[in-house]
Amino acid sequence: MTPDADPNLEYVTALARGLSVLRALNDAPQPLTLSDTAARVGLPRAAVRRSLHTLQQTGYVQFDGRTYAPTTETLHLGAAHLNRQPFAVAAQPVLRGLSAQTGESCSVAILSGAVITYVARVSTSRIVSINLQVGTQLPASCTSMGRVLLAHLDADTLERVLSSTPLTARTPLTITDPGVLRDELRRVRDQGYAVIDQELELGLRSVAVPIVAPDGRVRAALNVGANAASRSVTELRALVPTLQAAARRLSALDTVDRP
Repeated sequence: MTPDADPNLEYVTALARGLSVLRALNDAPQPLTLSDTAARVGLPRAAVRRSLHTLQQTGYVQFDGRTYAPTTETLHLGAAHLNRQPFAVAAQPVLRGLSAQTGESCSVAILSGAVITYVARVSTSRIVSINLQVGTQLPASCTSMGRVLLAHLDADTLERVLSSTPLTARTPLTITDPGVLRDELRRVRDQGYAVIDQELELGLRSVAVPIVAPDGRVRAALNVGANAASRSVTELRALVPTLQAAARRLSALDTVDRP
């Protein structure tokens, strides 16, 4: 924009509306109807319908005849940027070493409100139906990395996140009681790791540990995910020292405080 340009003339309302609609779909735990979407973004149904139609035509949204959901194309918007980040690049050798040691897929994620965002990943096999990749976002409350990150929030921030986030059952094993989740987060903080046993998806278990920046704050989390048929919870807990050693190597990276 030129120095003397009028900011009001440069603002594209339709683009802003489309982005708000896309964010609403990305943040929702399940696909949304037109009315649901309009209510979430606070815009007229007609305007939201045009945005949804445009997003559908450009491949960023899918429509099943009743509800709308983001496609994997939305992941590509941020994945390339995240893949170029210094920490994500520097973390790859550590993740490859950890994956070779454990024989399992491993990932690093950061907390973005009530969801985690994958910033680095090494995959050995497809262990879940979700196509996990850099840029993928999942609920923090029912993921091992999410629980590690939630457990290290200050009390006020944690309460804001939990009070504004519905705990949706992804499987029959998902913790949906806020009180039970708070107890679990205290346990995670005390023991220094989190184990998830098929709460995100049946057949998936994972264990995660924190990655601590030089200032002492937990900036990210590291996990190993495994098929429930091949790894018991006890076997996953036995990997905690290996994960903690890898997390210390990641903590020593100069870029850990800006993943």
